[in-house]
Amino acid sequence: MRYIMPAMRVSADIAFKEWAVVVDALSHGEQILIVRKGGIRENRGEFQVDHRAFWLFPTQYHEAERSVIASKRPALRELAATAASDAVDIQFYAVADPVVGIAGASVLGRLQGRHVWAEDVLQQRFEFGRETGLHALIVRVYQLPRPERLPLRESYGGCKSWVQLEHTVAGEVTPLVDDAEFARQRDEIIELVSDHACANS
Repeated sequence: MRYIMPAMRVSADIAFKEWAVVVDALSHGEQILIVRKGGIRENRGEFQVDHRAFWLFPTQYHEAERSVIASKRPALRELAATAASDAVDIQFYAVADPVVGIAGASVLGRLQGRHVWAEDVLQQRFEFGRETGLHALIVRVYQLPRPERLPLRESYGGCKSWVQLEHTVAGEVTPLVDDAEFARQRDEIIELVSDHACANS
């Protein structure tokens, strides 16, 4: 018997900026992790988990081929080549469940294979700033049937994680990974980081 993913209706105007190639990996179920340190325009350069549910806002900003694993570089190039210069497609909704703080560098190696970032890039993020560490958001990702294209606004720019969209995006979304598979991956990741993480669920 085929499992039918349950739909839910969402309505939100908050979006989270993330590399298009990472959004692509999230949308294909290749990872359920978002890792963040902080942007230079954020409060004291530190990332704050201001929202636990948000639209994913794909961006080409700061992307470089060496920053992702080799198998994702063709996707990165294709996404960059087809990206609109004056608009952004909003289609994927994420719910963080939970958020963990990674305080030990040894954890980064354990997470290889569960995300598309190059290991040295995460190491640089971990060491950047006054204090070492990273925020890891374990996210359940949902999909609109069709993307909603929004014009790019000046207010969306800059090195920051959160943006308030000019208008609310609403619709029925369905999860990309079923309940059991998401729970399995989430529990495995929590176990991998447990001795160096502070859970904020």
